[in-house]
Amino acid sequence: MSLENLCKLIEEGDAEEAKVLTEKLLKDGVNPLEMIDSLTKTMAHVGDLFAKLDIFLPEIMLSGEALSAAVEILAPYLEAAGGREVKGKVVLGVVKGDLHEIGKNIVKLILETNGFIVKDLGYNVDSLQFVKEAEAMGADFIASSSLMTTTMPRQLEIIEILNSKGIRDNYKVVIGGAPTSQMWADKIGADLYCYDAKSAPELFSAVLAGK
Repeated sequence: MSLENLCKLIEEGDAEEAKVLTEKLLKDGVNPLEMIDSLTKTMAHVGDLFAKLDIFLPEIMLSGEALSAAVEILAPYLEAAGGREVKGKVVLGVVKGDLHEIGKNIVKLILETNGFIVKDLGYNVDSLQFVKEAEAMGADFIASSSLMTTTMPRQLEIIEILNSKGIRDNYKVVIGGAPTSQMWADKIGADLYCYDAKSAPELFSAVLAGK
């Protein structure tokens, strides 16, 4: 059984078998960083399949659970390998009035497998809660997803709260979600428009580097 087989199990959403094979591959001496790299690419591929409607919500959720199961086994090895340096801290959630969180869940998994610490607030999150959680965590990023045009103003509300508290410069504000755009990000003064899940680590890192 190989790393390729593990990727297949993740894609198929077989969490139990993925855990068993992850443990076996580690015992066989496969590099945990190499495993994470392959699994991240697999999840990005699954995200593409979902975007093209080749698979649907239940399949991608199962893949996410299988990935989480594998990452749980890998985490201590990654820390031991020194490849788990924290790249940034992220508060992540879906804005109030919005109940769709699959995209947010994929972003969370991909960020976590790329060295970010993510506090997932879930969905239907009040704008003030994003700010409070970011303060409590000492976050670098406040990332909100909106999946409906009617809830997009909540993303602006987060920035308004930061401004009113005089702490806007303490955080990088990230927005995403189907109806959002670079134009909307520019209009509300967000630091980053995250257009898809697989690009998130690269985009987040670039913002921190001031690019």
